[in-house]
Amino acid sequence: MCATCGCGRDSTAVITEPHVHEHEHEHDHPHHHEHDHPATETVILEQQVLAKNDQLAQRNRQWFADRDILALNLTSSPGAGKTTLLERTIRECPDLPIGVIEGDQETLLDARRIESTGCPVVQLNTGAGCHLDAEMTRNALEALNPPERGVVFIENVGNLVCPALFDLGEQAKVVIVSVTEGTDKPLKYPHMFAAAELVLINKIDLLPYVDFDLDQCVRYARTTNPGVELLALSATTGEGFGDWYEWLADRRRSTLGRAIEVTTQQA
Repeated sequence: MCATCGCGRDSTAVITEPHVHEHEHEHDHPHHHEHDHPATETVILEQQVLAKNDQLAQRNRQWFADRDILALNLTSSPGAGKTTLLERTIRECPDLPIGVIEGDQETLLDARRIESTGCPVVQLNTGAGCHLDAEMTRNALEALNPPERGVVFIENVGNLVCPALFDLGEQAKVVIVSVTEGTDKPLKYPHMFAAAELVLINKIDLLPYVDFDLDQCVRYARTTNPGVELLALSATTGEGFGDWYEWLADRRRSTLGRAIEVTTQQA
């Protein structure tokens, strides 16, 4: 169980490749199950819980390094636009080898959106769990089998609390926050923004219609994390995506140890 928040059982997730479709059908045999419901209790997070995860995350990190793969852990609140960001990125970077791990509590909806772009994807359904962990990620990588010298995007479960604590073996955490969420998001979730290397402020096409102070949000984020990079963009219109692709290319060059450009085909 995740002792941080009491969700789910530790490292338990259903892995699905979305081209294997779900089937709804009736069974002609009855199911009668009797369940014992043990009493629940609140437990305090012990250091060994995160220590075990960190050990597995380091193995993942070495696995990525051995294959020259740039791994990015995308986190946000629900609905901030992670999947839309990935769809546009995949379609506009056709020469970039990309694999995606989709994390959600239920459904294959986001994985099927990614699959429609032609990109390899694996869905991780965590049930009651509110974050991915290093063991789930490793199991998903075995199913995904991403190409070497490419990029793996890990779209975490929509949550800005627990994902800040759990290292997946990624090279960087990228936090997406939308202008519809409020200027003070970095102050409300300081651990997540402190762990981020990049913050993407999404949905800037809506700035004329919402009460959001872009400059103040940037100041709040840098109060929490002075070294964080921030980019403003719109996953719907593509505004600001040139800066995102430049950041992605720089990180990939760093991973490969030599200059390789991200080729884009923006509309």
